[in-house]
Amino acid sequence: MGMPAQHTEWTAGMARALPDDGKRYEVLDGKLFVSPAPSFTHQRAVALLYEILAPYARTHGIGETMVSPADIEFSATRLVQPDIFVIPVVPGRPTRAWRDITRLLLAAEVLSPSTARGDRYTKRIVFQDEGVPDYWIVDLDARVFERWRPSDQRPEILGEVLHWQPASATAPLTIDLVRYFADVWR
Repeated sequence: MGMPAQHTEWTAGMARALPDDGKRYEVLDGKLFVSPAPSFTHQRAVALLYEILAPYARTHGIGETMVSPADIEFSATRLVQPDIFVIPVVPGRPTRAWRDITRLLLAAEVLSPSTARGDRYTKRIVFQDEGVPDYWIVDLDARVFERWRPSDQRPEILGEVLHWQPASATAPLTIDLVRYFADVWR
């Protein structure tokens, strides 16, 4: 995540009014963050994680897996674009627009040099404060996932296997992280 742009108080509406220039604009507690386009390896990591999460979420009927760009607006001063996220199924209320999303089951960010500080601190605090049950930080260089939950003071560091079981799922998803990182760096 890039540096916050200088302005007194940004809103989601103000960020949406910015030009479509290939950059990602997010508003975190009233501050505008601007990120450059991600690297090829970053996008491969996102795609591989999507390929793991999407069938699990669909098969177990827990939700829908999506990738950014996306405008997830928690409030007028909190607009996020997680690299990959899972939105829960809400019976009788199909999701048709970004504004329909009011909560997430999972948000994940793949670190980049320009986003690491914001992903680890600013965004993590927002996701924890919003009660997102799982926030994963994917550190490609260290080959680990940092798992954060809403009340955590420190992350769980996972390098071998990650088990994820949302409350509504009947069986856990097991991700072989050694294989995942090998596939990312193939």
